[in-house]
Amino acid sequence: MTLLMSVRHHTGFTYDGVAKSSYNEARMTPITTATQRVHESRLSVSPLTVIDTYRDYFGTIVSSFDLQEPHQRLDVEARSFVECEDATLPNALSWRELMSEARRDEFAEYLATSARTRVDVEGFSLPELDVAQRSVHDVAEAIADFVRQEVHYVPGSTTVSSTAQEAWARRQGVCQDLTHVTLGLLRGVGVPARYVSGYLYPHRAEINGVAVEGQSHAWIEYFCGAWVGIDPTNGLHKTERHVVVARGRDYDDVAPLKGVYEGPRSSMLGVVVEMVAHSAEDERVRPSY
Repeated sequence: MTLLMSVRHHTGFTYDGVAKSSYNEARMTPITTATQRVHESRLSVSPLTVIDTYRDYFGTIVSSFDLQEPHQRLDVEARSFVECEDATLPNALSWRELMSEARRDEFAEYLATSARTRVDVEGFSLPELDVAQRSVHDVAEAIADFVRQEVHYVPGSTTVSSTAQEAWARRQGVCQDLTHVTLGLLRGVGVPARYVSGYLYPHRAEINGVAVEGQSHAWIEYFCGAWVGIDPTNGLHKTERHVVVARGRDYDDVAPLKGVYEGPRSSMLGVVVEMVAHSAEDERVRPSY
């Protein structure tokens, strides 16, 4: 199945007074992949400033900008028009191939433990993982199912700075936390895995031309000869409803908006994600930015 989607993502900062200057990076622009095509995209900033765009080490589109004039508020909005397809599972490498020295060296950064993904589940039994007798797909699905059963999705139960271990200790978290725990466990059994951030269209049934509240979302991709997306929060592989924006080792590599500034304390404005889904046959809906 294929979906055409318009996405609007708005966020920013407000200051307790006036910020004299700031430097910021936004990772809010979807990328083109084998199953995703970006037809149009635009990022706007208020106060108005020059925006430089580049791809970071992980292939994410980064929009960087600095403000040298006093400002009390920073607004950033990304608008995109993307076409997403469902994907079929590729044949997986054997464990011997995946565990080879060459593969482990190639994907060392996606096998390494970070402060965000480190998790100790000693005393709790993981799923029955007879790795030698099961495919990489089976193991990834079993671990994602285990995390979803053990770590309950509870909005507001953690913060953006929470770690996998903190979420595991609470047995609660949001998609970011379930993703971090899943990454830690997959890497622990030798499967290269990376963090993916983006958007999720919330309805399984397509709603043509109707704006709905979308979701900033996180899931993982594991390597089995090719990169495969799996969503531990929702218990499914990546679908045409998932829009990929950024990839990295953990959340610290993909934060939608971060920066440094000179001035008083700041707070996030919050996040608004609005999505409109259309049928792939209806080219008339394509916006002009």
